[in-house]
Amino acid sequence: MSETLLEVEDLDVNFPGRGGVTHAVRRASLTLGRERLGIVGESGSGKTTIGRAILGLIPRPGQVSAKRLNFRGTDLMALDSNGWLALRGRRMSMVMQDPRYSLNPVLKVGEQIQETYRLHHRTTAADARRRALAMLEKVHIRDPELVYHLYPHRLSGGMGQRAMIAMMLIAEPDLLIADEPTSALDVTIQNQVLRILDDLVRQSGMGLILISHNLTVVSSFCDRVLVMYGGRIVEECRADELRRARHPYTQALVAAAPAIDRPVAELATVMRDPAWLA
Repeated sequence: MSETLLEVEDLDVNFPGRGGVTHAVRRASLTLGRERLGIVGESGSGKTTIGRAILGLIPRPGQVSAKRLNFRGTDLMALDSNGWLALRGRRMSMVMQDPRYSLNPVLKVGEQIQETYRLHHRTTAADARRRALAMLEKVHIRDPELVYHLYPHRLSGGMGQRAMIAMMLIAEPDLLIADEPTSALDVTIQNQVLRILDDLVRQSGMGLILISHNLTVVSSFCDRVLVMYGGRIVEECRADELRRARHPYTQALVAAAPAIDRPVAELATVMRDPAWLA
């Protein structure tokens, strides 16, 4: 693995409530270099919570603890609000699942991308506008000038997701966390968005964490995969070896995934074992 960007050791995320404490993430450990790391699992397994914890986005009354949470020499557990403001966007960013709920509906797309750049770089409005247009072109938007002046509701799902990627990458971060970036898109647009992410990651040499429930996407796109169950990381393997995984939960997920080249009359059912949480 290349230079280590992120080190996470024994990460716990808990949410206290009237009915007791919900353990959303339990003793999760991972490292990330300048590579593509996939995190897979069913809904509620803790995938998104890990991404939000790394970025300091766990809302109260959520509680985050870790033996080690380090990003390029910075102890994330020790950061105050000003420290997080300097880090987010500039050095690490997150693409959310649905751009309709992430883009500001009352600001034009170009204004939002330009604002992101100006927050982290001392520059003129004209230079920020030029860079925003260049970034829209980088994410394969055919008419950047037109899209720059559109409001988010005028964008299709695929174009909105590209605009979000442009906004998150314009400040040139070292780490990008993509949370289900293609789940709301059809297959053709999914592949286009993944190719764009792949090109940008390779060109800039950043680290990427791809959070997804789609094993097919992760196995073909990522370098390594972490499999989560009940807040725990139960297995880590190379992405191209996912079908040879050893943990019974990973094997069950692979067996339950439909495949065009292997049609079956009935998909497998994931049978869970309480021992997996022990």
